[in-house]
Amino acid sequence: MTGPTDPASPTALSAPPADEAREPEGTAPLPAPADADADARIRRVRRIRRALTAVAVLAAGVIATAALNSGSHHGYLDPRTTDPFGSHAVAELLKERGVTTRVVTTAREAADAAGPRTTLLVTDPDRLGATQRGVIRSAIDLSGGRTVLLAPSSHSLTDLSPGVRTAGDADTQHPDPGCSLPAATSAGRADTGGGLRYTTTLPRATACYPSAGDPTLLVLHTGPTGGDTVVLGSETILLNESLADEGNASLALQLLGSRPDLVWYLPSLADSDPDTASSDENKSLLELVPTGWSWALLQLFVAAVLAALWRARRLGPLVTEKLPVAIRASEATEGRARLYRKADARDRAATVLRAATRERLAALVGVPHTQAHDPAALAPAVSARLTGEPRDVTALLFGTTPSDDAALVALADHLDALEREVRTS
Repeated sequence: MTGPTDPASPTALSAPPADEAREPEGTAPLPAPADADADARIRRVRRIRRALTAVAVLAAGVIATAALNSGSHHGYLDPRTTDPFGSHAVAELLKERGVTTRVVTTAREAADAAGPRTTLLVTDPDRLGATQRGVIRSAIDLSGGRTVLLAPSSHSLTDLSPGVRTAGDADTQHPDPGCSLPAATSAGRADTGGGLRYTTTLPRATACYPSAGDPTLLVLHTGPTGGDTVVLGSETILLNESLADEGNASLALQLLGSRPDLVWYLPSLADSDPDTASSDENKSLLELVPTGWSWALLQLFVAAVLAALWRARRLGPLVTEKLPVAIRASEATEGRARLYRKADARDRAATVLRAATRERLAALVGVPHTQAHDPAALAPAVSARLTGEPRDVTALLFGTTPSDDAALVALADHLDALEREVRTS
């Protein structure tokens, strides 16, 4: 594969530019340093280390951010929590007014603590299973006290408050009371919007804080013992961050402070149905991963992709660069030939040889450059210039890949002979 270096020769696979091919007299090519490979390996290792360091820093940042964000709602609506999403402020205000607050985490504890002198606050009704909803419903009917349901949807309303249905989202953030309920009229506008609206057909129901015509607060008379149930479409009035807004504090204190004892029910994972637990066993690993960590993994994946794109080699057009030393065309040709041979790239070498020969033959026989690689146009024109025995010009110029190196060398010789014969014809 190291044929002649004549620019017209098909074995000159890809000769360098003329200014690189000329070598000043008395100047010998500089040999590559003996430790060039070692230096290249060191540079690669350094690049890999820098990339891994960048990825590690990004991963640590993403994990830290996810951990902080996942903890931002820790203790949501918990009267012991002082962060913006807790409810410590309202619990302290109730304590100043003589109302004691007891936190429970199971439906059975909540039902046992409920009574005529208690207000039972259910912070997340939709999280309750069928068994827990049944226990709470029994407490509503028998306790004779007040039960406050925070933002229940149709999922839990069927069991906890039959006769009440959701009517969609409440668009009005700070609706007016719009009713005669003393707690609402004294509180004025409050943040009961932004959650759910309700409709009901139950008698003696008091509907307050309407949004688009439907109330966001319902007070229902329940059970034969004189108790009542408050259905509140939004939990905003109980949060530390919004307690001082509008009439939130007044409304919260009156709804939760009508009895001397407040049972604050925070459903927990320990309080679950056997059916719910068995269904969790059938969930996949991704379904069991908390939502916050799912977002963290997604952010980590995006960060890794961005880091890979940042550190990846950019592909683009080749840039011609003047070599620091002059290199003979023969050396460049031999070097490329060795690379082809090392890669066993006979198909690429044969394609280059045939393409270069076709372009030169097209110029010799008068075939347009655009048709130089068209067998129907080039082969007849070349055959017309040949003498002697007929030859299969199409197979020679457009044939298959040589099977071995010897066949590739023979192909180069035949192409060279064909071009010489056309030139001299």
